[in-house]
Amino acid sequence: MAVQMPFGGFLFMHRLMRTCTSSQRHLRHGEMLVNLTITRQEIRTFSTGSVRCNNNEREDSDSSQLSTKLTSKQALMARRRRPLSPLERISGLLPQDALSPEVMQLREQNQQEAEGGTDTQGSVTHRTQQESGHTDTLAADETTPKGKESDNHHASDVAMVPNTSERRTSATLPGDSLIVFGELLIAEYYKKGQVEFRKMFKPQKGTRLHSSWGFILHDNIVGLPAGQFLKTSMGLPILIRRASLEDYVLYMRRAPAIAYPKDATTMLMMMDVTEGDRVLESGSGSGAMSLFLSRAVGSKGSVLSVEVREDHLRRAMLNYSRWRTSWSLRRGEDWPDNVQFHNADLCTASSLLAGQGFHAIALDLTNPHLVLPTVIPHLHPGAVCAVYLANITQVVDLLEGIRCLALPLLCECIIEVPIRHWLVAPARQKNGRYCTRKAPILEEDHSEEEEEEEEEERADQTEEEELAADEHPAFGGVPYIARPCPKQLSHTAFLVKLRKFVQ
Repeated sequence: MAVQMPFGGFLFMHRLMRTCTSSQRHLRHGEMLVNLTITRQEIRTFSTGSVRCNNNEREDSDSSQLSTKLTSKQALMARRRRPLSPLERISGLLPQDALSPEVMQLREQNQQEAEGGTDTQGSVTHRTQQESGHTDTLAADETTPKGKESDNHHASDVAMVPNTSERRTSATLPGDSLIVFGELLIAEYYKKGQVEFRKMFKPQKGTRLHSSWGFILHDNIVGLPAGQFLKTSMGLPILIRRASLEDYVLYMRRAPAIAYPKDATTMLMMMDVTEGDRVLESGSGSGAMSLFLSRAVGSKGSVLSVEVREDHLRRAMLNYSRWRTSWSLRRGEDWPDNVQFHNADLCTASSLLAGQGFHAIALDLTNPHLVLPTVIPHLHPGAVCAVYLANITQVVDLLEGIRCLALPLLCECIIEVPIRHWLVAPARQKNGRYCTRKAPILEEDHSEEEEEEEEEERADQTEEEELAADEHPAFGGVPYIARPCPKQLSHTAFLVKLRKFVQ
């Protein structure tokens, strides 16, 4: 409703003013907010010539503009569409003539229930003219109830927040500790017994762990024991555990390709590295082999890691330092600082090795036969030099170089370490029920009536077994799937074991 305010002078097209006056209607017996917001306010625009307004009139115009903005904002929030149900989504894609009366009736019931759930009463604040100087202003609540609004905006946070008793669970086993900020963790999501998502991360304050299955706040992870399932914003469980050294070398940042854990552990067994040994490593790469050697020699031993490229050496040092930091946060004690990194070429770095002896040597180079004349004199007699080579042609060049140089090395073995992953899981039907073992049927002479009775008994027995299997399958009653996984690891490297002998 618009009110034309008479002012002195003629009306000229000079400026626009809006004056909104709310209707002096009172809400009757719980009118819905939708009815209030649908009612459009009639706004008249008019211009004045040289008009003089006092302070009260300016305050009135400002307050009226503010009320107009508020009501328009509330109207927009009131027109928010509610989420459609699956029935409405599917039926909306089909022609209306093709829908059956039962479907139409269900749609109407869903709409009525949804409208009844979103109805709220508008709150009207009456101001006296002594306070505001204008008519009453309508202040309507949002169409979404507060409870539902909080669910829409903060349901993700609520779904992930464990109980306070769970968050501050003290370590019950000796030597165990709770998760802290800065240590390396692994997040895994399992689907049908297989890992669908795996990620290594560091918990930090105010950040989230994002995935295609929702997110988890890092603040909700810290303070819990490792090895727990936490629900994401979508309600799916994700396992949070500490990263092992194998996980770290697989998911850390790399410069060149790494020596994979299966090959690194085999090389350690070849060299028979124990605590207190001094080991020479040539080809630091990304630092994977350096970390395995560091753990093997312990605090009493040492590792000399030599890399010819500065960028690779820098990456190896960063990865080594990052693991030591995470270990100290997890265990409360320092990882042994027993690796010395050097940027040099072993072909011409005889001065670096002068006066040193090594219990084992690990080589990860493109042409390892070129550095053998430099490093073999510093290897203890009877010790092993393990060589990591990607191609079999490199193995041929290595053996040919040993023959031509007449080095005191004996090639004991050339191996490849294959790993085959298997899928072993209970057999399930498409409806989720366990499959049952079926005993063979012995052929006997029976009449037709007896055969029909036996078939009915077997069918009833099968249904009972399936129901019992769903509740608690008996031991040995569920068949298993056992076959190699369709995805297998490819070839990584050939490992050559060279033992030094005395001439």
